[in-house]
Formats: sequence, C-alpha cells, structure tokens
Amino acid sequence: MDRKPSLFEVDEKIYRRYDWRKQLFCRTNIDPNFEHYKQDVYKKAKEFLKEEKEGYTRLDYALNMAAWKLYQIYKQIPKDKIREMGIFESGRRLPKYEVKHTARMSRIIKKVASFFGASITGIARVNEKWVYSHDCDGKPIDLSAYKYVIVMAIEMEPEPMGSSPSVTTAISTALGYAKLSFLSMHVAEFIRYLGYLAMESINDTGLSIPMAIEAGLGKLGRIGLLVTPQFGPRVQLCKVFTNLPLEPDNPQGNGILDVCKKCKLCALACEVQAISFDDEPSFHIQSPTNNPGVKKWYINPEKCYHFWYENSVDCSTCIEACPYSKIEKKRASEFWNV
Repeated sequence: MDRKPSLFEVDEKIYRRYDWRKQLFCRTNIDPNFEHYKQDVYKKAKEFLKEEKEGYTRLDYALNMAAWKLYQIYKQIPKDKIREMGIFESGRRLPKYEVKHTARMSRIIKKVASFFGASITGIARVNEKWVYSHDCDGKPIDLSAYKYVIVMAIEMEPEPMGSSPSVTTAISTALGYAKLSFLSMHVAEFIRYLGYLAMESINDTGLSIPMAIEAGLGKLGRIGLLVTPQFGPRVQLCKVFTNLPLEPDNPQGNGILDVCKKCKLCALACEVQAISFDDEPSFHIQSPTNNPGVKKWYINPEKCYHFWYENSVDCSTCIEACPYSKIEKKRASEFWNV
C-alpha cells in the first residue's frame, strides 16, 4: 500500500526516535544532574498559602490534588498488569471478533471513545518514527505487533482556565489526566474483549502530538502543542495502540499554521520566553530536551518547567492566550463564587 505524503518536514540525516529518558517528566526521577531532580513541584505551596494569594488558596490546592488522584494511581500500575486485569475471563476466551468492514469498525471505535469521554478521536497507522526508542527505565520499545494507533483528545474545562498561572487553572490539567486514564483504559479493554491486542498510553510509549496530527486531530502550532480546530490547544491527549483492523483517517489541511505565523500571542504571554517569536518554523532547537530533525517552532521546556517550580504548580498561560482556545479571562476567586 502506498504511504501518504508526510505531514512533517523531517531531516532524515538528523532525526532519531526520541528517547523518553530525555523528557523532563522522566529526568526528574532518573537524572541527578537535572536541576529539579527528585523535587516536588509544590514545594513552595506553604509560602504561597501564607501570602493568601488569590488563586493559591487552600481550596485551590486541595481540589488540584484531588483531581490528580486517579492518574497517580494509574501511573503506579505497570502496563502489563493493566492488560492482565480482565474481570470477566469468559469474555476473553471467546473467538476473535471478525471485522468485515474496517470503516465501520473505525466508526464503532470512535463511538466507544466518545461514550467513555473523548471529545475528538482519530486513527492513524503506527509510525515508528514517533515511537520512543526507550522508556524511562532504559528498556527498548518495540511496537511491531501493533498496526494502528487510536488518538483521543479530551477538552479541558474552560471555566477555571482564565486565571493562569494560578492553581485554580491547574485543576483543569489535573482533571484532564484523570479523564485520560479512565478513557484510555476503557477503550483498550473494549478492544481486548474483541480478541485483539491493545495498549493504553498517555505520555509514555510515543509522541502523542505527531500521532494526533497523522490521525487528523489538528496541527502543531507555535505553542508547541497540538492545536485543534474545535478547542485549540485546550485539549489533552491519550492513545491506544492495537492490531484491530481499522481504517486510518485522512488529515485535512487548515489555516492553523498560517495563523500561528502571524499571531504570536502565546509567545507574548509566556512569562519566561519559552516560546519562539520566529516568523517561520525551523530546524533550530532551543534545548537539549528537544529532539532535532523536524521543522517546527521549538520551545524551551526547561524554562517552562523551572517556572512551574517557582509557581508551585503547572502553568497554562500560553493555552489561555491562544485565540483558538476561546477562554474568557477571569479572576481566580470567581471559580469559588457559590
């Protein structure tokens, strides 16, 4: 079967599969030379609480911690263990479900994903280029048994997001990860009970954004995130790898990149200048965490991550600034007007 033209400009002489051990969330646990090695991002919370700063109240922190609960549990369960957690074993022993029409099966998968909370779903062939070379423990990753990737996006709640970089805003991120955990596990289990392989994934295993682009969900913007026509970058991504016969989506062009070339509101809003002001995307990387070889606007994740620690919580200011996000600027205290 002929492959479709690439949606990315890649320098094949430079590009190598990304090693997850270079990613900041991984480096905090394994790299003693990393500035924030083994540090708690909330270490300054007590100081902020003493200041009685709006958006950094005890209520905000409590809700944020509560919203992270399910994802933190999900992270503790090894992938192999999740796949073995079949409740109804008789269902797993049924003959493999016969897929007669891949297009219909793809529509069924999207219906199931929507049922479990997906805002947008797309399907692509597994492109090894976007699969991590190694996991955070240094183990090589091989997805040769999986042919397709189902990429799902969930919309982050817009109501609390207008007060970034406050903790009030961060609860949208935390809740999003809980929803991703729920969504990916249930869609994968549905496929396993049909008799096929399925592996759920959030940040692990592969690069979600290029997979989402190939699945037709959106484009990579100046912001360094997936920008969708429906919600802008105000989404979070998860994916399920499978050998279930499916029909990949056909990504359509749109004007997002043309807007990003002129807009620059995300770069202007970033308090630590982690986002490029360049008029055009390029091959110029900004930090050792970047993976060179793809033409795009590279961000500086070290600057961004350091701000999280200084802020005692993650930040969504660039997402708030993007016109595609459709976020109304609000005071943090308005969330608690009950």
